[in-house]
Amino acid sequence: MDWIVKETGEIFAGLSQLFTTPVFEIGNTRLSLGSIVQLILLAIAVFIASRATSEWIKRKILVRVKLDRGTREAIAAVIGYLLAGFGFMIVLQTAGINLSSLTIFAGVIGIGLGFGLQNLSSNFISGLTLLFEQPIRAGDFIEVDGLLGTVENISIRSTIVRTLDGVFVIVPNVRFVENHIINWTYKDPKCRIHIPIGVAYGSEPILVTEALLAAARMEPGVLSSPAPKVWFKNFGESSLNFELLVWIDRPQGSDPIKSSLNFAIENEFRDRGIEIPFPQRDIHIRNLEEITHRFHKTSATDVPNGKVNSHNSTITPNPKVLPKSPDNWTLRDLLRRVTFFESCTDLELRQLIEYGYRQLYPNGQAVCQENDPGDSFYIILTGSVEVFSQKAEKYIATLHKGEFFGEISLLLGTPRSATVRTLEDSILFVVDRNDLQKLLVTHQELADQIAQKLSERQQALRDLGILTEEVSEQTPLIRIRQRIQSLFGI
Repeated sequence: MDWIVKETGEIFAGLSQLFTTPVFEIGNTRLSLGSIVQLILLAIAVFIASRATSEWIKRKILVRVKLDRGTREAIAAVIGYLLAGFGFMIVLQTAGINLSSLTIFAGVIGIGLGFGLQNLSSNFISGLTLLFEQPIRAGDFIEVDGLLGTVENISIRSTIVRTLDGVFVIVPNVRFVENHIINWTYKDPKCRIHIPIGVAYGSEPILVTEALLAAARMEPGVLSSPAPKVWFKNFGESSLNFELLVWIDRPQGSDPIKSSLNFAIENEFRDRGIEIPFPQRDIHIRNLEEITHRFHKTSATDVPNGKVNSHNSTITPNPKVLPKSPDNWTLRDLLRRVTFFESCTDLELRQLIEYGYRQLYPNGQAVCQENDPGDSFYIILTGSVEVFSQKAEKYIATLHKGEFFGEISLLLGTPRSATVRTLEDSILFVVDRNDLQKLLVTHQELADQIAQKLSERQQALRDLGILTEEVSEQTPLIRIRQRIQSLFGI
């Protein structure tokens, strides 16, 4: 039994001597195996503590400051690296290692790392550059070398990008410094996407424009301001080539929005009878008369006595073309029925269609409500509407084809002064606030008519006690003209 105790004591003594015997010397400090293990454990503890502290600062403090995600990630990363650096220095000082004695050693190691670990050092410097300059930040939607995705995290060596398919890609930081980067969400997430489309020769450009804009306005992901545009790109070999340009504020959803727009465009073209052509080739046949003569000669020999039985042939009468209802009329035809636009050319009408869109309101539907904010101007293309005040319980007016409403709220910057409701199925031409200026600039007579009508309607509302506005020394018409001039410069 005594020998077992003796052997165990010798083992512990050997291990103690192994861990306490100096292995090498740094400066005036001798390091043993035990002190090295202690330094490693302390370094791991410092790393974990700095990481936890930076995460706590990011989640508890930076969130309350209401910084964006990219800024929070960058600040937390820098704080974590600084805490880790200071912690390692404190650990070394606690172990009695003089940092000045590490200068030469660090220089030698630095030269070795510079030659042996060039990629690692370049990624390290690139990571610091990304954190401080912030050309990209966590949460940005970027494209680099054909890789499209959202930045999830930026570390010292690499950046994690999540693609549209949900795949996480680890990209070395040096690629973001040396290559061109498209940052779709840098400062302003709004961007414009292009939808190319070709139609058959013989299609009317104004109908194509109307169909493309109608498809764009049906897509909820497309912004109304800036308004969608249609460009006539060129004359192709077998098609007229157009391009629909729309603005979106979610670049991550550009592919689904393009797909939805393509579905809507196909549906609009089908409803309007606009053909999307196949590639076409013209074939020129020589000696056409000789071929035609032989064909007729062969056809005659196929029938007995060379006679054609006319009783077997039937003549189908031309189908009667039914007149279109107003709901199926093109927007061009509807606008031409309005006094302001009856003399417009097709090119002027095409431009006018870009400023607004038509909207069908069934009988009894409210177009706008009293006290709601005014954001649209309306021109009646077909049908009629009733204007009344719900608050005062008073009838104001009935408006018919060619008349307009909604200008009081837009021009005076006040809530809607009355409710407008359709008296029958009606088609309205709707112009948003941002496009009203373009419409009035190109149609000065409409601006004059608006000023005149607005003056009359204001006076009528005052007589009914609905509009209580102080009357200035100027006449209402002069004040309204000045208001239009100050708002739209016309």
